[in-house]
Amino acid sequence: MMSVSRTTILAVGALFSAYHIVLGSFALRGEANPWAPVVAMVLYGVATLLSLWPLSPIAMTTPLAAFNVGVVAADCFLVTSQLEPGTATGYETWHVAAAGTLMTITAVRRQYVLGWVGIAILVLQSVVWGGLGKAADMGVLGSVVWVALANMVAYALAKAARDARQFALAEREAVDWQAAQEAHLYERQFRLVQTSKTAESMLQRIVLTGGNISEQDRAECFILEGALRDEIRGRRLLNDAVRREIMAARRRGASVQLLDEGGVDDLDESDLQRVLAGIEDALHGSSADRIIIRTVPSDSDTAVTIVGLRSAGDGVGMSDDDEDDDELDLWLEIPRHAEATAVAG
Repeated sequence: MMSVSRTTILAVGALFSAYHIVLGSFALRGEANPWAPVVAMVLYGVATLLSLWPLSPIAMTTPLAAFNVGVVAADCFLVTSQLEPGTATGYETWHVAAAGTLMTITAVRRQYVLGWVGIAILVLQSVVWGGLGKAADMGVLGSVVWVALANMVAYALAKAARDARQFALAEREAVDWQAAQEAHLYERQFRLVQTSKTAESMLQRIVLTGGNISEQDRAECFILEGALRDEIRGRRLLNDAVRREIMAARRRGASVQLLDEGGVDDLDESDLQRVLAGIEDALHGSSADRIIIRTVPSDSDTAVTIVGLRSAGDGVGMSDDDEDDDELDLWLEIPRHAEATAVAG
C-alpha cells in the first residue's frame, strides 16, 4: 500500500513537472537565441529527476535542496535574459510555474527553509526584472501559494507521524504496565497461598492457645519462618519435594539458605525439573550442619551450586545466618544442561 501510494505521487509529480518543459518547448519557436531557455530546461529536468528519484528517502538531503535553489535562480536569469519586460508573455515565462513546482517538491520533502529561499529568489528576481504588476501577471503569487500549502501539508503529515509514534509508545507502555501489574498480582496471590499452606496450622494453634505455645512449637515457628523466607529468596529453586527436604534438614538442626539470583530463569521446564531433582537428592543425602544453595549466572555451564558445611562443634543452636564453616561436607555443581556432568565433593 505504501509503495503504490508513493509511486503514484511520484508519477503525478513527474508528469506535472514535464508539463512545464513542454510549455517551454512551445515558446522556443519565436526565440532568436534558444540556447539559454534550453539550458534552463535541462537544469530543471535534472533537478526534478533527482528530486523525484523513487529510491531516495522521504527527507531530501540539504545539498540537493541547495542545488534546487540554485537551479531556480539560474532559470530565472536564463529565461528572462531573452525576454523584454514590456512585451506580452505567455509560455515564455514557463520558469515561474516550474520554479514553484520544484520548490513545492523541496518543501514536501521536508526542506522547508530552502523551499522558501527558492521562492524568495523567484519573487525578488521577477519584481526587479518586470515590477510587481509583471510578476503578478507571470503567476509568481501562485508559486508562493503552492509552497505555502506544501509547507502546511508537510508539517501536518510530520506532526501526524510524531503523534502516531507517541500513541504507539504510550500503548506499549500501557501494555507493559498492565503486564507488570498482573505479574505482581499473581506473585502476591501465589505468596499468600504458599504462606497459608505453610503456616496456617501453626497460626491456628497459636490462636487456640492464646499465644501460650510450647518450646517445641516455638522451634517449629523458626523453621516455618525459614520456609517463608525461602519462598522469597528461593523462587525457582523450590518445588514440593525440595520444600520437604529443606524442612527435614531444618528439623534435624541444620541451617539451609536458598539464593535464587535469576541464574535459572532461562532454563526450560525439563532442565529446571532436573536441577530441582538434583537439589532434592543432595539435601536428602547430606548430614551437613549448614547448607547453601545458590544459582550461578546464566553465562556459566553450571546452574546451581550446593555447599554443605559441618560444624566443628555439636551443631546445636545453629541458624540460617551462622557463619561457621569448619569443614566442607558437600560440594555439588548441578550443570545447566543434561549432557554436562555434575562435579561433587
